[in-house]
Amino acid sequence: MHVRALMTVVLIACTTAIAAAQGPRSPLKYKGPETQPAITAADAMTRLYVFADDSMMGRGAGDPGGLKGTAYIEREVRRMGLVPAGDNGTFFQAVPIYRRSFDMSSSLKADDVQLVAGKDYYPLHLGGTPRSLNGRQVIYAGTTLDAANMIPAAQAVGKVVVVAGPTPGIARRYPDAAGFIIIPADYVIPQLREYAAEVSTLMHEPADTVSVSLTLAVPSASIASFLGVPLQNARPGTLGRTLSGEVRFNMVDAPARNVVAIIRGSDSLLRKQFVAIGAHNDHLGIRHEGAIDTDSVRAFNQMAAKIYMTRTHELPEFPGTGLTADEKARVRVNLDSLRRIRPARPDSVYNGADDDGSGSVGLLEIAEKFSNDQYKPKRSLLFVWHTGEELALFGSEFFTDHPTVPRESIVAQLNIDMIGRGEASDRPGGNSGYLQLIGSRRLSSELGDLLEKVNIANRHGMKFDYTFDAAGHPEQYYCRSDHYEYARYGIPVAFMSTGGHIDYHQVTDEPQYISYTHLARVAGFVADVAAHIANLDHRIVVDHAKPDPKGQCVQ
Repeated sequence: MHVRALMTVVLIACTTAIAAAQGPRSPLKYKGPETQPAITAADAMTRLYVFADDSMMGRGAGDPGGLKGTAYIEREVRRMGLVPAGDNGTFFQAVPIYRRSFDMSSSLKADDVQLVAGKDYYPLHLGGTPRSLNGRQVIYAGTTLDAANMIPAAQAVGKVVVVAGPTPGIARRYPDAAGFIIIPADYVIPQLREYAAEVSTLMHEPADTVSVSLTLAVPSASIASFLGVPLQNARPGTLGRTLSGEVRFNMVDAPARNVVAIIRGSDSLLRKQFVAIGAHNDHLGIRHEGAIDTDSVRAFNQMAAKIYMTRTHELPEFPGTGLTADEKARVRVNLDSLRRIRPARPDSVYNGADDDGSGSVGLLEIAEKFSNDQYKPKRSLLFVWHTGEELALFGSEFFTDHPTVPRESIVAQLNIDMIGRGEASDRPGGNSGYLQLIGSRRLSSELGDLLEKVNIANRHGMKFDYTFDAAGHPEQYYCRSDHYEYARYGIPVAFMSTGGHIDYHQVTDEPQYISYTHLARVAGFVADVAAHIANLDHRIVVDHAKPDPKGQCVQ
């Protein structure tokens, strides 16, 4: 599941006995038999030990591991005989991801004063094509705390505008400025330094070609280099120095791809419509900070979660977080006990066995079932393994903006993301049939009712949790996985997940901790729902307002 930022887990290793043994549910390594047509726990296990193996390098979108993961999926759907629905008759749809970084060798002067990148200025480039600052004069606009005395927009045309105070909306106030200089608080400088050094993974969009003003964050100590006078001596309209040189960014394409496949429907007319079923094929790649002892991390997170839950009765979103300083101090991990179980296991690969290896192999299980069924559903089934979900839903955004089947032909989308846990040992209230349902009635009451009816009529025994579907829920799950990119176009969706756990976005999200029975049970339910939708004598009815496709998602 996509998040905007990852939290770092702090490991505390001390002397008190751990609360539970660290032995895995399943082997560390496993090679299973060939898969069978039916959806089974054994088949899911065989697949996931391949898909979430260290050799897949964490399946980062735009990384070699992402290409390896999608190559595995492509081999499987080709073997099953599915119809390719990607680019140019292939199963792959290329997604234009690239990596952007600030070129620290950029040369910028203010008159004859050489400015040092990463010291005198930090570029804040958020998109578009930044306007050149070469030959542009600096001007002080004033402070937003005294907005009435700031310079008029006409005075800022073509200049680099220095603004003191809070700056939201400043680009709208001076739309024709060549650029902006803002003055951050001193305590923000280390974060800006880190931001400037980061490599951002982004997706090419039409907006990339739009000319935008470049903003430089300039420490207060360096403002005089731009204005020619200290800030306290400047008045609104004070003209500063003229800049020369360029602020450059390095941009390198990072190949990534969706895998798209079809099982054709049996009805000559309805087969032109599609029930889409999706999961995301990517995860977080390799830990940049290097390897850590996975068993120690898991022991810490187990104990931290227990302390947190005694206070809140629910899991924190990120393992190891949400504790007070005193609570953290109470956590002790007995490394000697861990080492008696097995040697240290340093690891740097985010395997993503549950997130979303479980959904990806569940989707393969569903595809294999339908590909072997003698009688196909009336409507066609569209399988999409999206890339870049962990970045910003890039793969599903690109697919729904550039669908390889007519968008209006997609009657519903079922999204499975993290379906391999959900037991009582994983989360409060967990059980063998636990399943979170999100979004199933937001566009179509009929779709929500259908999921309930299929569950009861066909005795799946799933126990639905609608908690995270509540309007305004702070976790924002409705906006954080691939289904929303379909919903924004008015396509009814249902997001299914067995929810978070202590291994979420950790190097400990490994195949040995998955409940394969639970995974197969969810996959079987999703397949049954897809078949019912595909065999309806009408399209799923949309009876709620459709969102703005380009608007902000609302939980």
